[in-house]
Amino acid sequence: MKRSIDPVSVGLKVWTVAMLAFLCIPIVIVVAWSFNTANFLVFWETWGLRWWRTAFDNESLRDSVRTSFVVAALSTVIAVVIGGFGGIALARRPGRWVVPFLVLLFLVLVTPEIVDAISYLLWFTRLRLDDGLLRLAISHSVFGSAIIAFVVRARLAGLDNSIEDAAADLGATPTRTLRTIILPLAAPGLFAGALLSFTMSLDNVIVSSFVKTTDTVTFPVYALGSLRTGGPKGDLAVAGTMFLMLTLVSLFTATYALRRAGGSSREIVGALAAE
Repeated sequence: MKRSIDPVSVGLKVWTVAMLAFLCIPIVIVVAWSFNTANFLVFWETWGLRWWRTAFDNESLRDSVRTSFVVAALSTVIAVVIGGFGGIALARRPGRWVVPFLVLLFLVLVTPEIVDAISYLLWFTRLRLDDGLLRLAISHSVFGSAIIAFVVRARLAGLDNSIEDAAADLGATPTRTLRTIILPLAAPGLFAGALLSFTMSLDNVIVSSFVKTTDTVTFPVYALGSLRTGGPKGDLAVAGTMFLMLTLVSLFTATYALRRAGGSSREIVGALAAE
């Protein structure tokens, strides 16, 4: 007997393939054009490693990449401390304060970046904070703190409160319970959230453009400035490809850490999506 074709099923498959292509083709183009030997990326010349060999001979590009990594590391440390304890409190100390705090975290995530950028600029100007690295790290850590808080909350949400009660019955103080039980259990979530915060800091453009100083230009801001002052060169595609590779490694590492901690596929996706 001939098998009937379900048009709805076929249509959904075609739509899925089209959506994946729509999302992935720009990324593939950036990677491919990093091997373009032309002077500018407005046309294709031939395959080669010209820009991979010379990309970091550009001192401005090299400094911007270094600044991006330093800022990402500093902001991640701040975000882990603030967001980590926030996520633990949300999961282990429920109360009337939880709903307003969750609303605040959601506002941090959904507020347009241009609004945040203007607010940070006015705030830092009023405080007379002129250290560019500190300005960037603080502003990036706000968003990262919200991400980490949700990831840690998702990690600890399913744990039984009787664990802490048992520790208290055995004479453990709240501080020791936090240090020996809660933090080790939250560690995979903290690690995954830290990786997400780190990668999100690396590609921040709008906030960085407003709060940077002349000697602390991050790579996204440098790339944007290069497009404005001249044609896009292959070194931008090379740096973009390296940032992409770092992001993929971070996501795979976070997934591996959550998997090793016993999380299911659904829990891992939810944690990485900050749900």
